[in-house]
Amino acid sequence: MILDLSDDAVLHELWTVQRLAYAVEAEIIGFDGIPALHETPEELKASSETFLGLYDEEGLAGAVSYELEGSTVDICRLVVHPRAHRRGIATKLLDALPDGPQTVSTGSRNEPALRLYRGRGFVETGEREVAPGVSITDLARDSPRRD
Repeated sequence: MILDLSDDAVLHELWTVQRLAYAVEAEIIGFDGIPALHETPEELKASSETFLGLYDEEGLAGAVSYELEGSTVDICRLVVHPRAHRRGIATKLLDALPDGPQTVSTGSRNEPALRLYRGRGFVETGEREVAPGVSITDLARDSPRRD
């Protein structure tokens, strides 16, 4: 389901899930300078990304955002509420993305995310340092794996 960030309730729910999810990643990678962790609701609302969300009985369970660069789907964010971890939410969100080549980046020390992406057919294409001692791994896949 496409999330309408002009709806203040949807925006606040997404912003809350994003902060919770990136706080978990910050702890895993030992770095709290993740830009989305410090983003304001207004900055999130101004994003040019398309957001897809997945709800459960308690509200927004997770979201993925992307931008199209030609035919390539550039995955910008993939966030899952901590209460919904290990329930397949991230996989369902990845599977909901448009067809075509896909790219994504995650913290190089974020093993849970790296396992998820590798398990969905992504391969590592590079690594770059974004702060002293903090690296990001870039991944890509030619086409989505749906199973």
